[in-house]
Amino acid sequence: MVTPPFLKQGDTIAIVSTARKISKEEIQPALDLIHDWGLNCVLGTTIGAEDHQFAGSDRTRTMDLQQMLDDPNIKAIWCARGGYGTVRIIDRLDFSGFVKKPKWIIGYSDVTVLHSHIHLMKIETIHAQMPLEIEKRSKQTSESLRGILFGEHNKIEIRSEYFLNRPGNASGLLVGGNLSILYSLCGSESSISTKGKILFIEDLDEYLYHIDRMIYNLKRNSMLNDLAGLIVGGMSQMNDNTIPFGKQAEEIILDAVSEYDYPVCFQFPAGHIHDNRAMILGRKVNVKVEKDGVSLLFNP
Repeated sequence: MVTPPFLKQGDTIAIVSTARKISKEEIQPALDLIHDWGLNCVLGTTIGAEDHQFAGSDRTRTMDLQQMLDDPNIKAIWCARGGYGTVRIIDRLDFSGFVKKPKWIIGYSDVTVLHSHIHLMKIETIHAQMPLEIEKRSKQTSESLRGILFGEHNKIEIRSEYFLNRPGNASGLLVGGNLSILYSLCGSESSISTKGKILFIEDLDEYLYHIDRMIYNLKRNSMLNDLAGLIVGGMSQMNDNTIPFGKQAEEIILDAVSEYDYPVCFQFPAGHIHDNRAMILGRKVNVKVEKDGVSLLFNP
C-alpha cells in the first residue's frame, strides 16, 4: 500500500462536498482548526452550492473534486460532510494523476465510497470526522486526525469490558467504513476484498432488520468468512419496528460471525459518535481485544 506524503506547516488542505449541501458558516470551526494547525485551506465550489439536497449538480461535484485531485498544491482533501451522493460521481472521476501523486482523502460515512474505490488502487486514506460539527466531537476526534496528517498518530487504546467482545490478537490491512455503503457497493467496481484483513464497520439511524439484512449480504459475498478480525464502531440511533426484532445491532453482528474464530470488538471509538477517532484505512494494523481493553496499532 502507498502512504500519501504527510503534511507540514504551510501546506494546503482543500474542503469539498461530494454529497449533501453545506454552507461556509457550518464549517467555520473546521477552518479555524486548520489555521490552528498551521495549514492553509482552499474551499471548493461545492461549499455553498445547492441542487436540492446535493452540494451542486453531479457535474459540479465531480469537477470540484477532480480539480482538487489534480492540483499539485493541494496536499489533502477533506470531504465536508456525508449524507448521500458520492456514489453518483465516483465513475466520472479520473484518478490517473492521483495514483501517480497520491494525497490524503479524509472523511467517513458516505465517503466510504471513496475509501473503498481508492483502496483498490492500493493507496491509504483517512477515516475521520468531517468538517461538519467537528467542534461538537471529542478533543481526541480532531487531535487524532491532526496526528495522522502530520505523521504522529500510531495507536488507539481504549478501556472496554463490553460483554460481547471476542478476545484475540490479529494483524492485517484495515479496511471498511459505513456498513450501509459497503453493502451498497457489493458487486460494483468499488467493492473491496476483505480476505485476511481487519474489517471496520459502523452505521447510524438504521432499522435493526436493515442491519441484519446488510450484514448477511456481506456474509453471502464472502466478506466475513476470511477476516483476520472485526472492529465494530458506533451503531448509533438504531430503530425498531412495532414488533421488535429481538436483538440489538451488536448481537445481530456477533450472531452473523459466530461460526468464525477471529477477534471481534464492539463500541470502538469511530463512527457517528462523539468520540470519532481517525484511522488509516489500507494501513497494516495489529489489533488486540482483551477482557478489559482494546488496542489498535498502526504499523509504520
